[in-house]
Amino acid sequence: MTPTITCFGEILWDVLPTSKQPGGAPMNVAADLRNFGLNAQLISRVGSDDLGRELLDFLAQKQIPLDLIQVGQTHLTGVAKANISDSNEVTYKIVQPVAWDYIQLVPGLLETVRQSDLFVYGSLAARSQQTHETLLALLAVAPRKVFDVNLRAPHYERETVEELLHHAHIAKLNEHELVELSAWYGEENDLHQAMHQLRDRYELDMLCVTLGENGAVLLDGTGLYSQVGFPIEVADTIGSGDAFLAAFLYKTLQGESPKETLKFACATGAYVATQSGATPAFTEDIIETTFDHVLPSL
Repeated sequence: MTPTITCFGEILWDVLPTSKQPGGAPMNVAADLRNFGLNAQLISRVGSDDLGRELLDFLAQKQIPLDLIQVGQTHLTGVAKANISDSNEVTYKIVQPVAWDYIQLVPGLLETVRQSDLFVYGSLAARSQQTHETLLALLAVAPRKVFDVNLRAPHYERETVEELLHHAHIAKLNEHELVELSAWYGEENDLHQAMHQLRDRYELDMLCVTLGENGAVLLDGTGLYSQVGFPIEVADTIGSGDAFLAAFLYKTLQGESPKETLKFACATGAYVATQSGATPAFTEDIIETTFDHVLPSL
């Protein structure tokens, strides 16, 4: 049976200097999981405005079910103003409050999450009391939880991030976020030591740290695995970390080895960085063909 992955959190428009693109890490991950043929769905909320209707149309195009997308009457659809002056490090000004700050615990939501193989969530959606409360209720019933840390200043507090880490079985973050979390505990260690300490502190099954163009590192119960980055021509890095996570979860659900899982995830993130926008269409075959010189065993 095809695994079901439920993603939770923000859906919004990334407003660029010359255009706007659908975005939000949970939505990007769901769209990328759909590219791999998995049954991915999204719990979020939009406003009953033109931007909300356009997002619903986009989700339908990506074959993401609409039944878990709430439509609110009192708050506008989310918007993030992107600064892409540095193609390798996009920054955002995320408008607040917006519709996804008010995700409700509607009937049937608990059962939906209880029946999911994986529940994927981040820290940004926990910035508001309403969505935070809904998230905690869903975490209480989710069988296997994936925390995409995704720190977006000033939209998080240490206490909340620690709370969300305590719930996680799998956590993914980037090297800058790992440095920040390590500093909370007064620790100045190298990458591998910091990963071991974070994994042990929160009793994580898997901890994955992305290193941008330098690849990624995975720590699980069998050991530590590193993957170098692939040389590519970067179009933009929007959504590349989300594609990495989707590919990582796809191969993990298939029971692939940690080493090959990490390699495929890095290749998928790299591929998306060669494309414009957060959610380009791709397949497993496209990833393998593009990186066949480094993915011979897949």
